[in-house]
Formats: sequence, C-alpha cells, structure tokens
Amino acid sequence: MDVNQPKQEHLLALKVMRLTKPTLFTNIPVTCEERDLPGDLFSILMKDDPSTVKGAETLMLGEMLTLPQNFGNIFLGETFSSYISVHNDSNQVVKDIQVKADLQTSSQRLNLSASSAVVAELKPDTCIDDVIHHEVKEIGTHILVCAVSYTTQTGEKMYFRKFFKFQVLKPLDVKTKFYNAETDEVFLEAQIQNITTSPMFMEKVSLEPSIMYNVSELNTVITNGDGSSTFGTKTYLQPLDTRQYLYCLKPKPEFAEKAGVIKGVTVIGKLDIVWKTNLGERGRLQTSQLQRMAPGYGDVRLSIETIPDTVRLEEPFDITCKITNCSERTMDLVLEMCNTNAIHWCGVSGRQLGKLHPSSSLHLTLTLLSSVQGLQSVSGLRLTDTFLKRTYEYDDIAQVCVVSSKLKAES
Repeated sequence: MDVNQPKQEHLLALKVMRLTKPTLFTNIPVTCEERDLPGDLFSILMKDDPSTVKGAETLMLGEMLTLPQNFGNIFLGETFSSYISVHNDSNQVVKDIQVKADLQTSSQRLNLSASSAVVAELKPDTCIDDVIHHEVKEIGTHILVCAVSYTTQTGEKMYFRKFFKFQVLKPLDVKTKFYNAETDEVFLEAQIQNITTSPMFMEKVSLEPSIMYNVSELNTVITNGDGSSTFGTKTYLQPLDTRQYLYCLKPKPEFAEKAGVIKGVTVIGKLDIVWKTNLGERGRLQTSQLQRMAPGYGDVRLSIETIPDTVRLEEPFDITCKITNCSERTMDLVLEMCNTNAIHWCGVSGRQLGKLHPSSSLHLTLTLLSSVQGLQSVSGLRLTDTFLKRTYEYDDIAQVCVVSSKLKAES
C-alpha cells in the first residue's frame, strides 16, 4: 500500500492511520443437545465468553466493538478522515518542524493540513498530532502525500515523504427516466441501487428542481390524514437492492404561460441522496443537473385542461381545451369537429377562433357525448390556420370511461 522513497536515517517517525468507526464483534455460537457427549460444556463456555450477550449467548452479535483491522473501503460521498502523528524517536531536540498533507486525485491536488505553521521545536519522545478530513467527490485512485521537513541540532535541513494510495469506489448506481404527461407535467423515476457489500440507511432522497419547475414527491401514501412512506417504516437498502423514487414536476406559472420557453433540452434539477452505514457513518451524493428533451408540439398545441373521469352513455358532457401558439407568427384559427364511431361533438363545426399571437393561449369549452360504452378516446378535432392554409389534426387527446345510465345511477 505504501510507495515510499529509499529509507534514510531520520530523527522523526511519521505514522498515518485512517479513522473509521468500529464494528460490532461477531462470534460463531456452537451448541449441542444435553444428551450429546459434550453435555452442557458449550453452553458454559459461551456464558463465560465476555463477547456474548448475557441471556442470549446463541446470538452471533456481541456486546463488544472491534477496531478496523485494515484500511477498508472508501466510497464516493463519504468523509475520509486520517490521523497523522510525527514522533521524535531520537534523543535530540529537533527544530523548525513542518508537516504537510496533500491529497492527489486524478484531476487535482488538495491541501488537507489544518495548519501550515512551523513548530519551533520538538523535544525527544514527544509528537505532533493532526487529524485531517475530506469529503470524497471523485472516484478512482487517490494518493495521500505526507511530507515532513525539519532541522537538526547541527543545522542540517532534512526532508522526507510518504505516500498512501487508496481507491475510492462508487456506492450507488443511479438511473433516471422521464415520462411526459398530457399536460405540462413531467414525471421523474429515479432507480437507486446499493452496490456496496453492506446495508444502507437511506436518510434522504430528494429532488432539487431548477428555477423553471415546482416538484412534489410521490413516495408517500396519505392514510387518515397521515403520510407514510411507500417503502414502509424500515428505510434500509440491502446490498444489490434497488429502490424506485417518483417525482412530479410542474412548470411554474410564469414559465408555463410562455409556450416558447420550455422547448428543446431543459434542466430539470438534481438528486440529493444522503445515507448512513454501520454505526452512523454518513455519506452524501448529488447528481449533476438532470436534463430532458422537451416534447415537440409543432406550431399549435392543444391540451385538455378539464375532463370528467366517468360519463353516462348518450348524455352530453363538457371538456375544457387549451390552444397555444408555439410558433413565432400570428395565426388565424378555425376549429372543426369531426365525429367518430363512438364520440359525437355537439355544436357548430367550422367556428372562427380569431387571431392567436405567438406564445399566446386561449381556452375553449366543448360539449360532446359518447354512443358506445367502455373506455373511449376523444378524437376528431381539427385546427386550420387560414393564413397558411395549414390544418393540424388532434386525435386521442384524452380518454373517458363511458357507463350506462343505469349503472351510473346505482353507483
């Protein structure tokens, strides 16, 4: 693990130790029945074992803690802590001691020393101690470089370094998917997988939206006015387990009114993930800004603002439509309504809607009825721009459940 320079006779000794939380001591209980040859020998030995839990000696988990026996794994988002000690092993007084700790990553070199001040002197059998901390933000190879310089009693300047190499691993695998609703809403699904070898306590998984959106989490279930997590009361993520989080983003009113703003690639926001591992060691990850390609609506967008979920057979019902001019020119629109096998429009087809300026919208209330039961698609609307003689067709813009009048009355 150490890649050090050729050894020299130095008066000072440098020791570096990583600081981590201890682990709970585990043992392997050995039991047998009383009629077996050992009798109650194993039971007596386990009761006398100081590492077992009194009254529950057959549990593997004990009451004692174990200090780390090796360097261990370091994961992205965790805090790397290390104890640095420089000890005077000689019988001489050493002067002008300076200890410097740098962390070399694949992209930068960071100074982790709490202080760069020079210690005037260090007497025999005394030491200089320092604790460094660093939140790991890069994966791959890291090298901790510890350098010590000092002056001997004869005035000779001495200098030596030690290198400690370690790997930073990826703790989570995060995948995202976007789903566009019929309205301006966007649904984000985040799949988070624990790719470490130990369980995690998921303290927080939140979405920080960009300035264009408001976000609402869809990871709780409201029961009797109280919200409970869809993952239950235990928010542990076992190794290689995956959990899916869902968020709904809606454009802010000032952006939703401008049809030309939400086009092309838009920034949604970023995920903020906080977890804890054994004995509360904390880690945190933030993704880069999540982007999605906004759907193209052409020159004119027609969306449904309000529509009933269930309607009666052969009885009129109303829907509210929003027509938005997404182009950069003024349009003069005419609305035509074409009947289908199931959907019949009520009203005059070919009505003039007037001029619609760029990024402007208008709302229409339309009446229709269905002659067929079941789940029916609303289709048959046509918008014609009289300036360019161009017609825009809108089919399957919404769905409605049609039931018989008798069934509706009974319900």
